[in-house]
Amino acid sequence: MSIAHIGTIARLELTQRLRSVGWFVLLGVFAVLLLGITGLSFSVYSFADQAGAGVYSLVVNVVLLLVVLVSPTLSGNAINGDRDAATLAAVQVTAASTGDIMVGKLVAAVATGGAFLLVAVPFLALSLLGGGVRPGTFAVSLVVLAAEIIVVAAIGVGLSGLVARPLFSVAATYLVVAALTIGTLIGFGLGGAALRTETTHSYRPYDSQGEVICERWETYTELTPRFDRVWWILAANPFVVLADATPTVYDADGWPVDLFGQIKYGLRSAQMPPEDYSWDECAPYAGQDDSQTGREVIESTVPSWFVGLGIQIVIAGGLFAGAWARTRTPARMLPPGTRIA
Repeated sequence: MSIAHIGTIARLELTQRLRSVGWFVLLGVFAVLLLGITGLSFSVYSFADQAGAGVYSLVVNVVLLLVVLVSPTLSGNAINGDRDAATLAAVQVTAASTGDIMVGKLVAAVATGGAFLLVAVPFLALSLLGGGVRPGTFAVSLVVLAAEIIVVAAIGVGLSGLVARPLFSVAATYLVVAALTIGTLIGFGLGGAALRTETTHSYRPYDSQGEVICERWETYTELTPRFDRVWWILAANPFVVLADATPTVYDADGWPVDLFGQIKYGLRSAQMPPEDYSWDECAPYAGQDDSQTGREVIESTVPSWFVGLGIQIVIAGGLFAGAWARTRTPARMLPPGTRIA
């Protein structure tokens, strides 16, 4: 592979994007959206000691959301779109190798996704002025966000080389991304609800006058979802990977102050099995202060971001490798009706 050839392919791809007025309109709409979200975020976190941490986490998650929503459209027809327009064959007969073409397309797709991050820079800087954003949180979150941009772009480019029709490859890219984002949530919810177990709840009964009977306990059982058995399904969710990998910022009481920590706390809480519960109304505060803080829950459970990111890389890498083999020339076999020149 040649860096010069890769740069040329990427530059040609980006030039086609920049010729479209719709691309700049999309970035402008995104900037206006971020402006509104940043203003509302400062209002939401105005009573927090570390308001900037909450605003920063919201802006980064919105950037990831836009990448997930828009990148499949921009990368899902990178290969078959050129083949359909009869421009791919003209590039394949040049000195550019298959690797140059594939990597160049990937670089261009990553650059289009990174454009959203570039637009978000002023808003990220504004959130830093609010205070509370630690250097580790800032660095790790941006690195993981960049990794997610590359993964989504590789999925789109890979499917564009494997699927003959651009419309179907874009739809397939959306399906894969939806499976990682929405599908993992659905699987987690349905799996936890299906795997239920009995838990016992104890309480003091009341007499006919509405007074608590402190000499007697009553119990009842109910079926409780076992999310602790299916929490791992969420590991491959891009938003969970981002939150779980980012160092958590806590307040003085040990609770997360930003969206990263709140998502992480929800994931880690799901790892804990349900327990029997009792409430003594005769001594409501005796022995009841044994609940764990967010910091204690997070520190007592296991991270999963590296597993989820690994799953994403395997999926994206497999699709990208398959597209590489399909795009290689001379081609041994192509789908019926595939346009060559």
